[in-house]
Amino acid sequence: MSIIAALGIVIASAALFIVLSGFAGLKDFSLEFTSFVDPDLKITSSQGKSFVLSKKDSVAISTIEGISSYSKIIEERIIVEFDNKKKLATIKGVDENYTRVTSIDSMVIYGEWFAKNTDQIVSGWGLSSSLSFGVLDYAKPITIYVPKPGKGQISSVKSAYNSIKATNVGVFQINETIDNEFVYSNFETAQYLLNYSPNQLSALEFKLDGTVDEEVIRQRINSIFGGTVVIKNRIQLNDSLYKMLNTENLVVYLIFTLVIIIALFNIIGALIMMILDKKGSLNTLYSLGTPTEDIRRIFFLQGSLMTLLGGVIGIVLGFLLVLNQLYGPDVLKLMITSSLPYPVALKPINFLIVLLTIGVLGVLASKIASSRITKSLVKH
Repeated sequence: MSIIAALGIVIASAALFIVLSGFAGLKDFSLEFTSFVDPDLKITSSQGKSFVLSKKDSVAISTIEGISSYSKIIEERIIVEFDNKKKLATIKGVDENYTRVTSIDSMVIYGEWFAKNTDQIVSGWGLSSSLSFGVLDYAKPITIYVPKPGKGQISSVKSAYNSIKATNVGVFQINETIDNEFVYSNFETAQYLLNYSPNQLSALEFKLDGTVDEEVIRQRINSIFGGTVVIKNRIQLNDSLYKMLNTENLVVYLIFTLVIIIALFNIIGALIMMILDKKGSLNTLYSLGTPTEDIRRIFFLQGSLMTLLGGVIGIVLGFLLVLNQLYGPDVLKLMITSSLPYPVALKPINFLIVLLTIGVLGVLASKIASSRITKSLVKH
């Protein structure tokens, strides 16, 4: 009975460790793609869609220690038309520094990143698929429309929109949302489409070198713009994704903690059966002068040690299985596709979480079981 109860703890703790490692790997895998398109810091206007970056501001930004590069951004909703098919998308006009701020160009799976001073674009895989355009199709240019700002009646469709004929030179693939949504272009192309002035932009994106604390850089940027901008880091830019992943992780932890609690009922049952089985021996100990509290402590320690030992064995077993998923041969791995193993990650915090969960619940279970030993029980 004790062996079966201990095996239940081993399996439950191993399962909890493996699941936590799996979710940690899935979280890292999901967030890895955000590093290709999201900067370390991004500032946008606190009022309206755009702000003006003066030469004085540019000089002040260049003096901030800890910023290795920054890029000017214009971002707006557009209509993309190709071969009589239209789709709403978002254009992101970027300057030549953008590929030093992010690694978006490394995610181009067909073609290449656009050249400077051209009306070339790079679009997402989902957008190019839905409109059926490819790469370097000069015979059929892509038309991009943006409504002109202003008031009054529209006399014609032409007068209502700014438009350009663009050539798609590359297709990137990151995730479904970005692939279906974004078109990248030169900063000047987006500037023309939106009638922006030379120093007007939607955002600034920064790459930090890690030598200076992020909070210090935030304060310096705020002092330059007088608090008229909103500053977000990569986590804040993806707060909904982080919240979703953390919530899923918590829910799974609670579910598997419930499994451990069910397994601990076996420990309680095993201890109670042992108490009843050793009732004669307990009576002898009591007759020899052993206090009831000491007898109770013996079974409490036995249950606690059984639980902790089972938990440690389970963690070691889970660790070996996760290690195999990371570094073992593909034939022994759990695969998502023929070339992509299910992502896992070894985090020190997961060892601590499983050990503490098993330890706390095991002590409680042992306490409950040992409390069944009373003076009336050991005297008969």
